[in-house]
Amino acid sequence: MSPPENAIFSTPQDTESAFYAALEAGNLEAMMRVWSDDEEIVCVHPGGPALIGYNVVREAWQRIFSHSGRLTLRVAQKVAFVTPFAVITHVLEHFSHAGDESIAAPVAATNIYTRGALGWRMVGHHASPAPPDSPHDVPKVLH
Repeated sequence: MSPPENAIFSTPQDTESAFYAALEAGNLEAMMRVWSDDEEIVCVHPGGPALIGYNVVREAWQRIFSHSGRLTLRVAQKVAFVTPFAVITHVLEHFSHAGDESIAAPVAATNIYTRGALGWRMVGHHASPAPPDSPHDVPKVLH
C-alpha cells in the first residue's frame, strides 16, 4: 500500500519502510512522497553519478521503474546512526526478479533521513554493488 499524498512519516523507520515498499512496487508517486522536496537531496544508483535535486531524482526513478520488471527485494539492516534530527542507515539490499531468487544481486545502500515540519523524509540514498554477504568476503578494515 502506498503512503497517502500528504503522508507524514512519524519515524525514520516508517520512511525507510515506505521507501522500500515503493521501490519493490515500482510506484513512482509513492517513492517521491518519501523524499524531501528540497533541491539538496542526493541519490546515487549503483554505477551512476550523483543526482542532485528533486526533479532530477524523480526523473531517474521514473526511468528505472519504466525499464525494470517486477522485483522482489529483501533488506537486511546492518547499521543505524541516530540523532534527534537525522538518521543514517546502512543496509544490504538483495534484489531478484519476482519468483527467481537465483539471480539475487546484493547492493550496499546508505540512506539518510532528516526530521522537519512535515515529519521524516529521505534526503540521501547511495547504493553500490556489494560483495556476497559472507563474513569471509567482508574486509575487517574499511579505510
